[in-house]
Order: sequence, then C-alpha cells, then structure tokens
Amino acid sequence: MEFKRAHRTRLIGLVLRWYAHHGRALPWRETRNPYCILISETMLQQTQVQRVLVKYPEFLRKFPSIGSLARAPLREVIMVWRGMGYNNRAVRLHILARTVIEDYAGALPDDHEALRALPGVGRYTAHALLSFAFGRSVPVVDVNVRRVLSRLLWKMKSVDSLQEEQTVWKAAEWLLPRGRAYDWNQALMDLGAMICTARAPGCGTCPVVSVCSSWRQMRVTGTPGTRKERSIKSIPNRAYRGMIVDVLRDTRRSISAGDVGKRIRQGFSKRHERWLLSLIAGLERDGLVVTRGAGPLITRRVRLA
Repeated sequence: MEFKRAHRTRLIGLVLRWYAHHGRALPWRETRNPYCILISETMLQQTQVQRVLVKYPEFLRKFPSIGSLARAPLREVIMVWRGMGYNNRAVRLHILARTVIEDYAGALPDDHEALRALPGVGRYTAHALLSFAFGRSVPVVDVNVRRVLSRLLWKMKSVDSLQEEQTVWKAAEWLLPRGRAYDWNQALMDLGAMICTARAPGCGTCPVVSVCSSWRQMRVTGTPGTRKERSIKSIPNRAYRGMIVDVLRDTRRSISAGDVGKRIRQGFSKRHERWLLSLIAGLERDGLVVTRGAGPLITRRVRLA
C-alpha cells in the first residue's frame, strides 16, 4: 500500500468534515430500523439513487414491516417492485422475510454470521446492516468505496483500475475511525458517488486530493473489455426478462408463452421460440414466474409466481 500511516488521521478528518457539509440527505439515513435499511440496501444494488428515492417509500407503505412482507403473496411483492428492474431481488427479499419470521421471531439478527446465512445476504449487505442499523464499528465496502480507497491508498494508473476486493476490505478496516463508523462509511459512499466517480473523477474539487496516491498519474481510458451480454437487436436479454415480468404484471393472469413473445418483440415468430423459452425457464428458476399446462412449451400458460 502506497498510503503513509501519517496521512491516516488527516484523511479521516478531511473526509468527515466534507461529509458534514456535503453529505446527501437520504430517507434511509433518517432511520436505524434494520428492516428499512435492508430494503434500501437491496434496492440500491444496481439501481440509481433517484429511482430508489421514489420506490423506497412506496414499498414501505405497502409492506411496513418484515412480517407484512413475509405474509404477502410473492406475486404482490413482484407487482410492487415494478420499475426497479432485477426482479429476482424481490424474490430474495420475500424469502428472506419468511426466513426471519420462522427462524428469528421476526427480528433481523445483529450477528454477522447469522446475517450472512440469510438468503441473498452477502458480505456487503451484512456489514451495511451492522453499521447502519446496529451501530457496529465495521467497514462497508461497495463499488463506490472500493473505487475511492483504491485510488486513495494505491497508485492507480487509470480510472478503470481497482485494487483487489479483499485487500480493500482489509484497508477499510484499518482506516475505520473509532466511534465514527456510521458517518465514515456513508461519507466514503458519497465521495464515490459525487466526486470520485468511475469515469470522470472531480479531482479539482476533491477534499482529499492532497493525500490521494493516484490523482497525479491516473488517466482516463476506455472501458476494459467485458463479456458481452446476449442480446436481440442490441437489447440485452436482461431487458427482455424485465419486459416479460412487466407483461405478466399488466395482464394479472396467465397467458401463453407465445402471447408473451408477441408482446415483447415485434415480428415474433417460430424462430424466436427457443430464445423466448430460455428466458422464461430462467425466470422460473429464479422464482419469478410459473408455467402450467401440457404440450409444447410455447403453448403453455405463464403467470407471475
């Protein structure tokens, strides 16, 4: 690690002072309710904050407690999730809620290992709950924090460079200021979202540029090559999965797989059947839809789970 220990105290002070004046006012920062924070953290995965700001209060009005979420039919949860994308998150939340009701009498556990054992809860979500709901002094490393700490503590050669995730977790624990873990974790997230962004970091306005290891040499480069997602007419299969769920939300009843195909793709024909059925099969494996009937798959009925 290129960062000097002598800079640690200065870095912490600069970040916390900046956060005190510029931190984002977000509704999930106004509560320590573990259930509310679980909902916000699940929604914020792969979804922009502005969209979550709209859906978060709507979801909590419909399902104000983990018990109400557990008791609701899965179909209803998927319906309310509309507009968020990545619909399998709604399925995971529903399963998690039922698990907490059955195994923990309706109260989310405040133990790391117990949280990690819950369906869909990884290291990040467990640490976010421990820090933001239960007041524990633990690091929280999301994509923003990983990027910020990679640039601050190591000499990154380009904006695309990131330090290995496990190494960043260790560094985040080393940096954690005593008694200020909540503010510190939220501040790093805001710094990554508002200034130390992925493609165009605002080094000129960054409050910690004076102790940053990367800003002098870091260059903007093209996005590194990644595995291209399968698509039809440049629309990724992920988007078509969302369209299928939206069609079934709108119809509120079962319809044939063939009718689904006609509603999501103009010019749908027999040559597209194999592609469509693979999408439906994936949604069924994820617990989002159910197929019924006999005969060719394309004629079978499909509905929300």
